[in-house]
Amino acid sequence: MIRELQLPGMFDPHVHLRGLDWSHKATFASETAAALAGGYWAVLDMPNTPPPTIDDPALDTKLAAITAEAVCDWGVYFGASQADNTAEYAAVTGRVCGLKIYNNATTGTLLIDDQTQRARHYAAWPPDRVIAVHAEGSTVLDILALVRQSGRRTHFCHISTAEEIGYLRAAKQEGLPVTVGVTPHHLFLTAEDVRSLGALGRMKPELKTAADQAVLWQAIDSGVVDVVESDHAPHTLAEKASENPPSGVPGLETTLPLLCTAVHEGRLTVDRLVELVALRPQAIFGKPPPPGTYTLVDLETSYLIARENLHTLCGWSPFEGQRVFGKVREVWIRGQRVFDGERVLVSPGFGHNLFAGMGTG
Repeated sequence: MIRELQLPGMFDPHVHLRGLDWSHKATFASETAAALAGGYWAVLDMPNTPPPTIDDPALDTKLAAITAEAVCDWGVYFGASQADNTAEYAAVTGRVCGLKIYNNATTGTLLIDDQTQRARHYAAWPPDRVIAVHAEGSTVLDILALVRQSGRRTHFCHISTAEEIGYLRAAKQEGLPVTVGVTPHHLFLTAEDVRSLGALGRMKPELKTAADQAVLWQAIDSGVVDVVESDHAPHTLAEKASENPPSGVPGLETTLPLLCTAVHEGRLTVDRLVELVALRPQAIFGKPPPPGTYTLVDLETSYLIARENLHTLCGWSPFEGQRVFGKVREVWIRGQRVFDGERVLVSPGFGHNLFAGMGTG
């Protein structure tokens, strides 16, 4: 077995970097540093951190902040709103990576549970740009109906059940333009782990059964799953210990070692690992890495996940204490070494917006 693997531009299409009104949880600087520590070249940030990214002024605010702070390359999603913000789309599509539609389990003006409203957003979004969706259970079928009607490329985020995989396998067999993401927490934890983790195991979608987990792994093996995405969503330990703990867990620094551990155990091939964390997300969003962009990971080094070694500002992981294989040794972006295995070597603002000036088709 090879010891050192060179990954060509790790790319996470589903993160919540926080910042702005939630800078006490995490900042664009701290979480893009966590991305580098996790081996990532680029990350795509979701729109539901307040103020939500659902209009042009909010987008300008987020872009200015992340431009000043990011140490890895990045993109941001625009959020579909209950208030019908489709008139904003023409002005923003040249600066964002895609549209995010929350169809289940969210709050405020980002939850869209009316199919007519969803159809309006699908019709208004440019046909050459990705729509990412949070859809659970039978809602997956509702979204697939819109994909079938509109032909819009749709990425299904954090799929977690056998039921959902069944719907999406059939959709792919039908030839619909859909892609599928799953998270490391759904691959490596189940509902049983909530007994020991408590609120640190609380997330959306919730942890599922061992049977669901087994189907996710089968879907990775068969190619139904395109991407393993972290769904990195930091909250403070104090918030997690409160009477009403928020949902979400950090994951940027643990996704690669967990998958490398699966390689070590024979559950995943090296080629499939490269597809899941680099090649497929690059292809879905049309962003190959620039020259001189790669990650070197030592597949044989074993260690315990420990909070004192994390770069994320929240400072904890649901996988703390777990023994893993796969140590990030170096990350290079555009020919510059940006992470040496322990330290970030570039200043805030080094990262590029991969989707600046994209325009529409």
